[in-house]
Amino acid sequence: MVTGAGRGVGRGIAIGLGEAGATVYITSRTAKSLEVTAQDVTRAGGRGVPVICDHRDDEQVANVFARVASESQRLDILVNNATGVPPFDVLFTKTPFWELTADSWSELIDVGLRSHFVAAQHAARMMIERRGGLIVNVSSSGAKKRFAILPYGVGKAAVDRMTADMAEDLEPFGVTVVSYWPPPTATERMLEGAGPGDDPASWSLPAFNGRVIARLASLPDLHRRTGTVLVARELGAELGVDDPRQQRV
Repeated sequence: MVTGAGRGVGRGIAIGLGEAGATVYITSRTAKSLEVTAQDVTRAGGRGVPVICDHRDDEQVANVFARVASESQRLDILVNNATGVPPFDVLFTKTPFWELTADSWSELIDVGLRSHFVAAQHAARMMIERRGGLIVNVSSSGAKKRFAILPYGVGKAAVDRMTADMAEDLEPFGVTVVSYWPPPTATERMLEGAGPGDDPASWSLPAFNGRVIARLASLPDLHRRTGTVLVARELGAELGVDDPRQQRV
């Protein structure tokens, strides 16, 4: 399952997993974007299953996992990607925190961080039963270095801390939990918001992230990485995953 997969990094992850032959449940609030992603996953070699879900609504989230359990009887990988994102002209600034609206906190913490927590709870219960599985919490280098508004960095740092603590709780059951830092990625929104100081030609294509995660999930010694932060391009180089850039399109 990939949450928030209607577009952007989530969409690329879903397609990359589809290339590996996975059945991928994809969630988003928007039916049209879900259908497009599902079709792309299926064309890539997998099976895309679109599920409308607003990750601010715990009941909707519970229903998604109940559907997966009913239809597939197992969950091998959860990629927590869903989040609320303010407009880029707000997000990628160093606006002092006292000049921000409270909505910026709600979108990045109450939606993003909390949705990772709630979805991971459901996934963990399924994975514990079969003593295995992989939970990937999409985070960012913003956890360590400020390049956006304060709630963004707080949220990403919290994701990394949450990953470490989840890994400790799940250690007896063989379930692996990692934080994943995508590279600058040529998503629709990133390309639309590119400014004079940006270099889109150096950005990775979205499916790269899915290919890295698919390769990671196949490792026989996967569990030794539990609780860690994985940097996409470093991990891709280690695992031999090609990193196509926007300039090659």
